[in-house]
Amino acid sequence: MKQIEVAVIGAGFIGPVHVEGLKRAGVGITGILGVDDAESKRAAEALGLPKAYRDIDEILADKRVGAVHITTPNRLHYAMAKRVLEAGKHVLCEKPLAMNSTESAELVALAKKSGLAAGVNYNIRFYPLCLEAREMVRRGDLGDVFSVCGNYVQDWLLLPTDYNWRVLAKEGGELRAVADIGTHWLDLMHAVTGLDVEAVCADLKTVHPTRHRPKGEVQTFKGKDQKAAATEPVPIDTEDFGSVLLRFKGGARGVLWVSQVTAGRKNCLRFEIGGAKAALAWNSEEPNTMWIGRRGEANLSLIRDPSLVSDAARQFIHYPGGHAEGFPDTFKQCFRAFYGYIARGDFAAPPPFPTFAEGHREIVLCEAILRSHRENRWVDVKR
Repeated sequence: MKQIEVAVIGAGFIGPVHVEGLKRAGVGITGILGVDDAESKRAAEALGLPKAYRDIDEILADKRVGAVHITTPNRLHYAMAKRVLEAGKHVLCEKPLAMNSTESAELVALAKKSGLAAGVNYNIRFYPLCLEAREMVRRGDLGDVFSVCGNYVQDWLLLPTDYNWRVLAKEGGELRAVADIGTHWLDLMHAVTGLDVEAVCADLKTVHPTRHRPKGEVQTFKGKDQKAAATEPVPIDTEDFGSVLLRFKGGARGVLWVSQVTAGRKNCLRFEIGGAKAALAWNSEEPNTMWIGRRGEANLSLIRDPSLVSDAARQFIHYPGGHAEGFPDTFKQCFRAFYGYIARGDFAAPPPFPTFAEGHREIVLCEAILRSHRENRWVDVKR
Protein backbone atom coordinates (compact mmCIF):
# COMPACT_ATOMS: atom_id res chain seq x y z
CA MET A 1 0.00 0.00 0.00
CA LYS A 2 2.66 2.51 -1.02
CA GLN A 3 0.55 4.33 -3.59
CA ILE A 4 -0.60 6.92 -1.04
CA GLU A 5 1.21 8.85 1.68
CA VAL A 6 -0.26 10.02 4.97
CA ALA A 7 0.27 12.86 7.43
CA VAL A 8 -0.66 12.35 11.09
CA ILE A 9 -2.03 15.20 13.21
CA GLY A 10 -1.57 14.61 16.93
CA ALA A 11 1.50 13.40 18.80
CA GLY A 12 0.02 12.41 22.17
CA PHE A 13 -1.07 8.91 23.16
CA ILE A 14 -2.92 7.81 20.03
CA GLY A 15 -0.99 9.59 17.27
CA PRO A 16 2.10 7.37 17.65
CA VAL A 17 -0.22 4.33 17.73
CA HIS A 18 -1.49 5.41 14.31
CA VAL A 19 2.07 5.85 13.06
CA GLU A 20 3.00 2.33 14.14
CA GLY A 21 -0.16 0.88 12.60
CA LEU A 22 0.39 2.70 9.32
CA LYS A 23 3.96 1.47 9.09
CA ARG A 24 2.91 -2.10 9.76
CA ALA A 25 0.17 -1.78 7.13
CA GLY A 26 2.76 -0.66 4.58
CA VAL A 27 1.42 2.89 4.24
CA GLY A 28 3.95 5.67 3.74
CA ILE A 29 3.99 8.55 6.24
CA THR A 30 5.17 12.04 5.25
CA GLY A 31 5.34 13.42 8.78
CA ILE A 32 3.55 14.39 11.97
CA LEU A 33 2.10 17.55 13.55
CA GLY A 34 2.04 18.08 17.32
CA VAL A 35 0.72 20.92 19.46
CA ASP A 36 3.79 23.05 18.72
CA ASP A 37 7.08 22.92 16.84
CA ALA A 38 8.92 21.33 19.75
CA GLU A 39 6.45 18.45 20.11
CA SER A 40 6.34 17.93 16.34
CA LYS A 41 10.12 17.68 16.15
CA ARG A 42 10.35 15.34 19.14
CA ALA A 43 7.67 13.06 17.71
CA ALA A 44 9.18 13.01 14.22
CA GLU A 45 12.59 12.10 15.62
CA ALA A 46 11.29 9.49 18.06
CA LEU A 47 9.07 7.83 15.43
CA GLY A 48 11.60 7.99 12.60
CA LEU A 49 9.47 10.24 10.40
CA PRO A 50 10.92 12.50 7.70
CA LYS A 51 9.08 15.71 8.58
CA ALA A 52 7.82 17.69 11.56
CA TYR A 53 5.00 19.87 10.23
CA ARG A 54 4.59 23.41 11.52
CA ASP A 55 0.80 23.60 11.13
CA ILE A 56 -2.15 22.08 9.30
CA ASP A 57 -1.75 24.57 6.45
CA GLU A 58 1.61 23.01 5.63
CA ILE A 59 0.04 19.55 5.59
CA LEU A 60 -2.80 20.59 3.29
CA ALA A 61 -0.36 22.31 0.93
CA ASP A 62 1.91 19.25 0.75
CA LYS A 63 1.14 17.56 -2.59
CA ARG A 64 2.65 14.29 -1.37
CA VAL A 65 -0.08 13.94 1.26
CA GLY A 66 -3.03 11.96 -0.05
CA ALA A 67 -4.68 11.31 3.33
CA VAL A 68 -4.64 12.74 6.84
CA HIS A 69 -5.14 10.99 10.19
CA ILE A 70 -6.64 13.21 12.92
CA THR A 71 -5.73 12.15 16.48
CA THR A 72 -6.16 15.45 18.31
CA PRO A 73 -8.44 16.39 21.24
CA ASN A 74 -12.11 16.02 20.32
CA ARG A 75 -12.93 19.72 19.96
CA LEU A 76 -10.56 19.97 16.97
CA HIS A 77 -11.93 17.05 14.94
CA TYR A 78 -14.74 18.82 13.10
CA ALA A 79 -12.76 21.81 11.84
CA MET A 80 -9.75 19.71 10.85
CA ALA A 81 -11.77 17.00 9.09
CA LYS A 82 -13.67 19.67 7.18
CA ARG A 83 -10.48 21.34 6.02
CA VAL A 84 -8.90 18.06 4.98
CA LEU A 85 -11.91 17.09 2.85
CA GLU A 86 -12.10 20.56 1.32
CA ALA A 87 -8.42 20.22 0.40
CA GLY A 88 -9.25 17.05 -1.55
CA LYS A 89 -7.56 14.56 0.76
CA HIS A 90 -8.91 11.36 2.32
CA VAL A 91 -9.34 11.48 6.09
CA LEU A 92 -9.37 9.01 8.96
CA CYS A 93 -10.48 10.64 12.20
CA GLU A 94 -10.39 9.41 15.78
CA LYS A 95 -13.77 9.30 17.48
CA PRO A 96 -15.84 11.24 18.19
CA LEU A 97 -16.17 12.65 14.69
CA ALA A 98 -17.33 16.01 16.09
CA MET A 99 -18.61 17.66 19.25
CA ASN A 100 -22.29 17.53 18.25
CA SER A 101 -24.60 16.01 15.66
CA THR A 102 -24.97 19.25 13.71
CA GLU A 103 -21.23 19.25 13.02
CA SER A 104 -21.08 15.52 12.30
CA ALA A 105 -24.06 15.68 9.92
CA GLU A 106 -22.28 18.44 8.00
CA LEU A 107 -19.17 16.27 7.74
CA VAL A 108 -21.21 13.31 6.47
CA ALA A 109 -22.70 15.49 3.72
CA LEU A 110 -19.31 16.96 2.84
CA ALA A 111 -17.69 13.53 2.67
CA LYS A 112 -20.43 12.25 0.37
CA LYS A 113 -20.11 15.28 -1.90
CA SER A 114 -16.31 15.05 -2.01
CA GLY A 115 -16.16 11.46 -3.23
CA LEU A 116 -13.27 10.84 -0.84
CA ALA A 117 -12.77 8.07 1.69
CA ALA A 118 -13.77 9.32 5.14
CA GLY A 119 -13.50 6.99 8.13
CA VAL A 120 -13.70 7.00 11.92
CA ASN A 121 -11.24 4.82 13.82
CA TYR A 122 -13.50 2.37 15.64
CA ASN A 123 -10.59 -0.05 15.63
CA ILE A 124 -12.11 -2.61 18.01
CA ARG A 125 -14.22 -3.92 15.14
CA PHE A 126 -11.02 -5.39 13.74
CA TYR A 127 -10.27 -7.93 16.43
CA PRO A 128 -10.55 -11.15 14.39
CA LEU A 129 -13.00 -12.81 16.78
CA CYS A 130 -15.27 -9.76 16.69
CA LEU A 131 -15.33 -10.16 12.91
CA GLU A 132 -16.06 -13.85 13.38
CA ALA A 133 -18.89 -13.03 15.79
CA ARG A 134 -20.40 -10.81 13.10
CA GLU A 135 -20.23 -13.63 10.59
CA MET A 136 -21.85 -16.05 13.02
CA VAL A 137 -24.75 -13.65 13.58
CA ARG A 138 -25.10 -13.06 9.82
CA ARG A 139 -25.15 -16.81 9.12
CA GLY A 140 -27.92 -17.31 11.65
CA ASP A 141 -25.81 -19.40 14.04
CA LEU A 142 -27.34 -17.56 17.01
CA GLY A 143 -30.87 -17.44 15.64
CA ASP A 144 -32.85 -14.28 16.39
CA VAL A 145 -30.81 -12.04 18.69
CA PHE A 146 -32.83 -10.88 21.71
CA SER A 147 -30.20 -9.61 24.21
CA VAL A 148 -27.01 -7.56 23.84
CA CYS A 149 -25.21 -6.86 27.11
CA GLY A 150 -21.74 -5.84 28.21
CA ASN A 151 -19.36 -3.21 29.50
CA TYR A 152 -16.28 -1.13 28.85
CA VAL A 153 -14.40 -0.44 32.09
CA GLN A 154 -11.06 1.12 33.04
CA ASP A 155 -9.39 2.46 36.19
CA TRP A 156 -7.10 5.22 34.93
CA LEU A 157 -9.35 8.00 36.36
CA LEU A 158 -10.12 6.29 39.69
CA LEU A 159 -8.47 8.90 41.94
CA PRO A 160 -9.27 12.61 42.26
CA THR A 161 -5.62 13.29 41.39
CA ASP A 162 -6.03 11.46 38.05
CA TYR A 163 -6.38 14.06 35.31
CA ASN A 164 -6.42 14.40 31.54
CA TRP A 165 -7.97 16.85 29.07
CA ARG A 166 -10.75 14.30 28.44
CA VAL A 167 -12.39 15.11 31.80
CA LEU A 168 -13.16 18.67 30.62
CA ALA A 169 -16.43 19.15 28.74
CA LYS A 170 -15.00 21.98 26.65
CA GLU A 171 -12.23 19.71 25.37
CA GLY A 172 -13.93 16.33 25.02
CA GLY A 173 -17.66 17.04 25.11
CA GLU A 174 -20.41 16.90 27.73
CA LEU A 175 -20.29 13.10 27.83
CA ARG A 176 -16.96 11.52 28.73
CA ALA A 177 -16.96 7.85 29.76
CA VAL A 178 -19.85 7.01 27.43
CA ALA A 179 -18.46 9.04 24.53
CA ASP A 180 -14.82 8.10 25.06
CA ILE A 181 -15.12 4.33 25.50
CA GLY A 182 -18.83 3.49 25.57
CA THR A 183 -19.15 4.44 21.90
CA HIS A 184 -16.56 1.80 21.01
CA TRP A 185 -18.86 -0.82 22.59
CA LEU A 186 -21.97 0.61 20.95
CA ASP A 187 -20.33 0.74 17.54
CA LEU A 188 -19.01 -2.80 17.95
CA MET A 189 -22.42 -4.15 18.88
CA HIS A 190 -23.99 -2.49 15.85
CA ALA A 191 -21.24 -3.91 13.62
CA VAL A 192 -21.61 -7.43 15.06
CA THR A 193 -25.39 -7.69 15.32
CA GLY A 194 -26.58 -5.24 12.66
CA LEU A 195 -29.13 -3.95 15.18
CA ASP A 196 -29.93 -0.25 15.55
CA VAL A 197 -30.69 1.34 18.92
CA GLU A 198 -34.09 3.05 18.86
CA ALA A 199 -34.39 4.22 22.50
CA VAL A 200 -32.19 4.62 25.58
CA CYS A 201 -32.53 5.09 29.34
CA ALA A 202 -29.35 6.29 31.05
CA ASP A 203 -28.15 6.85 34.61
CA LEU A 204 -24.70 8.48 34.87
CA LYS A 205 -22.52 9.54 37.80
CA THR A 206 -19.61 11.90 38.42
CA VAL A 207 -17.57 10.43 41.28
CA HIS A 208 -15.12 13.32 41.52
CA PRO A 209 -16.83 16.71 41.02
CA THR A 210 -13.40 18.23 41.63
CA ARG A 211 -10.16 16.86 40.24
CA HIS A 212 -6.63 18.08 40.89
CA ARG A 213 -4.96 19.14 37.68
CA PRO A 214 -1.15 19.07 37.49
CA LYS A 215 0.41 22.32 36.45
CA GLY A 216 1.43 20.82 33.12
CA GLU A 217 -0.65 18.52 30.89
CA VAL A 218 -0.82 14.75 31.40
CA GLN A 219 -0.76 12.20 28.58
CA THR A 220 -3.66 9.75 28.37
CA PHE A 221 -3.23 6.75 30.71
CA LYS A 222 0.02 8.23 32.07
CA GLY A 223 -1.35 10.24 34.99
CA LYS A 224 -0.93 7.41 37.50
CA ASP A 225 2.73 7.08 36.46
CA GLN A 226 3.54 10.76 36.83
CA LYS A 227 4.11 12.64 40.11
CA ALA A 228 3.16 16.27 39.81
CA ALA A 229 4.93 18.79 42.01
CA ALA A 230 1.89 21.05 42.17
CA THR A 231 -1.80 20.82 41.28
CA GLU A 232 -4.83 23.08 41.07
CA PRO A 233 -8.49 22.15 41.67
CA VAL A 234 -10.70 21.91 38.59
CA PRO A 235 -14.51 21.46 38.65
CA ILE A 236 -15.70 18.40 36.69
CA ASP A 237 -19.18 17.76 35.29
CA THR A 238 -18.47 14.87 32.92
CA GLU A 239 -19.44 11.38 34.08
CA ASP A 240 -17.04 8.80 35.54
CA PHE A 241 -19.40 5.84 35.18
CA GLY A 242 -22.94 4.92 34.30
CA SER A 243 -25.38 2.43 32.82
CA VAL A 244 -27.53 2.62 29.72
CA LEU A 245 -30.57 0.47 28.97
CA LEU A 246 -31.03 -0.11 25.25
CA ARG A 247 -34.03 -0.92 23.06
CA PHE A 248 -33.14 -2.14 19.58
CA LYS A 249 -35.30 -2.01 16.49
CA GLY A 250 -36.90 -5.42 16.07
CA GLY A 251 -37.42 -6.03 19.77
CA ALA A 252 -34.01 -6.94 21.19
CA ARG A 253 -32.96 -5.40 24.51
CA GLY A 254 -29.56 -4.55 25.94
CA VAL A 255 -27.56 -2.87 28.65
CA LEU A 256 -24.17 -1.14 28.69
CA TRP A 257 -22.11 -0.52 31.82
CA VAL A 258 -19.27 1.97 31.31
CA SER A 259 -16.71 3.13 33.86
CA GLN A 260 -13.31 4.81 34.02
CA VAL A 261 -13.11 4.36 37.81
CA THR A 262 -13.22 0.58 38.29
CA ALA A 263 -10.06 -0.48 40.12
CA GLY A 264 -8.00 -3.15 38.40
CA ARG A 265 -9.75 -2.94 35.05
CA LYS A 266 -7.18 -1.45 32.73
CA ASN A 267 -8.99 -1.53 29.41
CA CYS A 268 -11.74 -4.16 29.47
CA LEU A 269 -14.49 -4.34 26.86
CA ARG A 270 -16.83 -7.31 27.22
CA PHE A 271 -20.00 -8.36 25.44
CA GLU A 272 -22.49 -11.20 25.60
CA ILE A 273 -25.04 -11.68 22.85
CA GLY A 274 -28.00 -13.99 23.43
CA GLY A 275 -29.97 -15.57 20.60
CA ALA A 276 -32.64 -18.20 20.13
CA LYS A 277 -30.08 -20.87 19.20
CA ALA A 278 -26.82 -19.88 20.90
CA ALA A 279 -24.92 -17.13 22.73
CA LEU A 280 -21.53 -15.46 22.29
CA ALA A 281 -19.22 -13.79 24.81
CA TRP A 282 -15.87 -12.01 24.31
CA ASN A 283 -13.42 -10.00 26.44
CA SER A 284 -10.90 -7.56 24.97
CA GLU A 285 -8.35 -8.36 27.68
CA GLU A 286 -8.39 -11.98 26.45
CA PRO A 287 -9.05 -11.20 22.79
CA ASN A 288 -7.93 -14.46 21.23
CA THR A 289 -10.74 -16.57 22.74
CA MET A 290 -14.50 -16.39 22.24
CA TRP A 291 -17.07 -18.35 24.30
CA ILE A 292 -19.97 -19.94 22.43
CA GLY A 293 -22.87 -20.96 24.66
CA ARG A 294 -25.29 -23.76 23.79
CA ARG A 295 -28.37 -25.25 25.49
CA GLY A 296 -28.46 -28.88 24.42
CA GLU A 297 -24.77 -29.60 23.87
CA ALA A 298 -21.39 -28.65 25.29
CA ASN A 299 -20.30 -25.03 25.24
CA LEU A 300 -17.35 -24.14 23.00
CA SER A 301 -14.26 -21.97 23.33
CA LEU A 302 -13.13 -20.73 19.91
CA ILE A 303 -9.42 -19.87 19.68
CA ARG A 304 -8.37 -17.24 17.17
CA ASP A 305 -6.88 -19.41 14.43
CA PRO A 306 -7.06 -18.71 10.69
CA SER A 307 -7.90 -22.36 10.01
CA LEU A 308 -10.97 -22.23 12.27
CA VAL A 309 -12.75 -19.04 11.23
CA SER A 310 -14.64 -17.67 8.24
CA ASP A 311 -13.03 -16.03 5.21
CA ALA A 312 -14.28 -12.65 6.44
CA ALA A 313 -12.31 -12.95 9.69
CA ARG A 314 -9.35 -14.82 8.17
CA GLN A 315 -8.33 -11.87 5.97
CA PHE A 316 -7.67 -9.87 9.14
CA ILE A 317 -5.50 -12.51 10.82
CA HIS A 318 -1.77 -12.36 10.11
CA TYR A 319 -0.39 -14.94 12.56
CA PRO A 320 -1.06 -18.64 13.14
CA GLY A 321 -3.21 -19.91 15.99
CA GLY A 322 -1.49 -19.56 19.35
CA HIS A 323 0.40 -16.43 18.23
CA ALA A 324 -1.57 -13.71 19.99
CA GLU A 325 -2.83 -10.64 18.18
CA GLY A 326 -4.14 -7.68 20.15
CA PHE A 327 -4.78 -3.94 20.42
CA PRO A 328 -2.02 -2.64 18.09
CA ASP A 329 -3.05 -5.14 15.43
CA THR A 330 -6.57 -3.70 15.28
CA PHE A 331 -5.15 -0.38 14.10
CA LYS A 332 -3.08 -2.09 11.42
CA GLN A 333 -6.10 -4.03 10.19
CA CYS A 334 -8.38 -0.98 10.23
CA PHE A 335 -5.82 0.93 8.17
CA ARG A 336 -5.43 -2.01 5.76
CA ALA A 337 -9.18 -1.95 5.23
CA PHE A 338 -9.21 1.83 4.70
CA TYR A 339 -6.27 2.06 2.31
CA GLY A 340 -7.15 -1.16 0.54
CA TYR A 341 -10.54 0.39 -0.25
CA ILE A 342 -8.84 3.50 -1.63
CA ALA A 343 -6.44 1.40 -3.70
CA ARG A 344 -9.28 -0.60 -5.28
CA GLY A 345 -10.89 2.65 -6.38
CA ASP A 346 -14.51 1.44 -6.34
CA PHE A 347 -16.13 3.95 -4.00
CA ALA A 348 -19.58 2.64 -4.94
CA ALA A 349 -18.76 -0.56 -3.04
CA PRO A 350 -19.71 -0.83 0.65
CA PRO A 351 -16.80 0.54 2.74
CA PRO A 352 -15.12 -2.15 4.90
CA PHE A 353 -14.27 0.44 7.56
CA PRO A 354 -16.33 2.63 9.94
CA THR A 355 -17.54 5.64 7.96
CA PHE A 356 -18.39 9.24 8.81
CA ALA A 357 -22.06 8.23 8.66
CA GLU A 358 -21.43 5.66 11.39
CA GLY A 359 -19.47 8.21 13.40
CA HIS A 360 -22.46 10.54 13.13
CA ARG A 361 -24.77 7.75 14.32
CA GLU A 362 -22.73 7.41 17.53
CA ILE A 363 -22.94 11.14 18.24
CA VAL A 364 -26.73 11.12 17.78
CA LEU A 365 -26.87 8.17 20.16
CA CYS A 366 -24.70 9.99 22.72
CA GLU A 367 -26.97 13.03 22.60
CA ALA A 368 -29.95 10.81 23.33
CA ILE A 369 -28.10 9.18 26.24
CA LEU A 370 -27.19 12.55 27.75
CA ARG A 371 -30.76 13.81 27.36
CA SER A 372 -32.11 10.62 28.97
CA HIS A 373 -29.81 11.04 31.96
CA ARG A 374 -30.70 14.70 32.44
CA GLU A 375 -34.44 14.16 32.05
CA ASN A 376 -34.51 10.85 33.94
CA ARG A 377 -36.56 9.02 31.30
CA TRP A 378 -36.48 6.90 28.16
CA VAL A 379 -35.51 8.90 25.06
CA ASP A 380 -36.04 7.91 21.44
CA VAL A 381 -32.94 8.03 19.24
CA LYS A 382 -33.56 10.43 16.36
CA ARG A 383 -32.00 9.69 12.96
